[in-house]
Amino acid sequence: MNQPPSSLPRVIGPVTATAIVVGTIIGSGVFVKPQIIAQNVPYSGVALTLWVIAGLFVLLGALAYAEVASVLPRAGGNYVFLREGYGRLWGFLWGWVEFWIIRTGSLAALGTVFIDAFADLVGGKNTAGEPVIGFWERRGLTLVLIVALAWVNIRGVRWGGGLQVVVTAVKILSLLFLLVLPWTFFLRSDPAPVTFENLAPTWPERWDGLSLAAIASAFLGIQWAYHGWMNIAPVAGEIDRPQRNIPLALLGGVGIVVFLYVGANVAYYLTMPGDAMTKTGDTPVAVAACVKLLGMVGLLVGALAIMGSTFGSLNGNLLVGPRLLYAMGEDGLAPSWLHAVHVKYRTPAVAIAVMTAWTCLLILVVSALLWSGVVAVKKPFDTLTDFAMFGAIIFETLAVLAIFVLRRTHADVERPYRCPGYPFVPAVYVLLPALVLVNMFFNQQQEAAAGVAIIVAGVVVYYALGLQRPPARPEVSP
Repeated sequence: MNQPPSSLPRVIGPVTATAIVVGTIIGSGVFVKPQIIAQNVPYSGVALTLWVIAGLFVLLGALAYAEVASVLPRAGGNYVFLREGYGRLWGFLWGWVEFWIIRTGSLAALGTVFIDAFADLVGGKNTAGEPVIGFWERRGLTLVLIVALAWVNIRGVRWGGGLQVVVTAVKILSLLFLLVLPWTFFLRSDPAPVTFENLAPTWPERWDGLSLAAIASAFLGIQWAYHGWMNIAPVAGEIDRPQRNIPLALLGGVGIVVFLYVGANVAYYLTMPGDAMTKTGDTPVAVAACVKLLGMVGLLVGALAIMGSTFGSLNGNLLVGPRLLYAMGEDGLAPSWLHAVHVKYRTPAVAIAVMTAWTCLLILVVSALLWSGVVAVKKPFDTLTDFAMFGAIIFETLAVLAIFVLRRTHADVERPYRCPGYPFVPAVYVLLPALVLVNMFFNQQQEAAAGVAIIVAGVVVYYALGLQRPPARPEVSP
């Protein structure tokens, strides 16, 4: 009897790999987070500088991370890097936090934003000003969307990867449109909708009036927009010629995103001043800018841009995320049946199904808390993203720093790509995540406390189940 396959084929080429990087970074953040950033930093020059600085820090991290991923091109990504760099406990904790809140929280947030944009576009509001498609109807549509995309990715990595290439191309074109649109008004005789005067105020007259906490809070929103640049690593075990294609896709993809993000935010500020961004309410800044320039047609353009972008990011996360459970199942840090590969489709179908199920349950739990008034401060999107970012900042920074350990413990591994500027590049990268993390303990205490509690619970589970002992490998008869 034929045995079911236990490994994933290397079928992802450089184009698909780059599409995964770009497609999982560009999600909803560049469209909706500018409002939060303008609330914390009411100066266009400062805000745009923060977008540039954050992009440069991501590039520094990518320079180091590309070497880590090419040295250990295996399914699981950060889980493998942390396990090999710091031990089984750290690999398990990443998987624990990633599954319970980071990846699934990101999936839930992206699905929520997509359906909200879809519902506003299709349903609109009634005469009383209330949404035609109600709160729970939107959550139901969110569940249907996530389950449908999970099915696509179960059918095969070529299905999911091919879809990712298409939707990534669409989202790049949509951002390029938003980036160029305001500049076309300068070519007209009446450029009133777009003016450099919208950039005012650009810089504060007194810097002591702009607190470090406000800057760090703005960085948190920007980090969410850039979050996902490490998503090439979980599918490293399925990338053809990984030592070449991983650095190529990672660095090229991050460079594309930085250009698009900075350009899009310049376009926003040319269209509307920062104080207007803070007053858009539930309307994303990108949509408000499009409406100002194109009228009601802009509502359609902006909503479609957000929907296309979040759809691509949602699919990309469903493509790469379950590979973590697949790798942990092999190592005995998760149930072994999660390591199963579908006989026909050659995908980690069980892992995809489990991650999808928890994402759907998380959506229902968070929605119930918001509906009952237990959590009433933020929108569902902001609640989910802030909770997800706490654990992500800690463990993803450790994954980049694994380069220092791997240079010593895997010194004999061939390195066609080596991090330029080592050891200064990874050392400098740490500064920004450290600033944001410290600020969360002071200004996002609820999220930080929940993050610490989840990590501590992971430590308890790890030792309670005796996971520090690797499972015995079955002996193979000669």
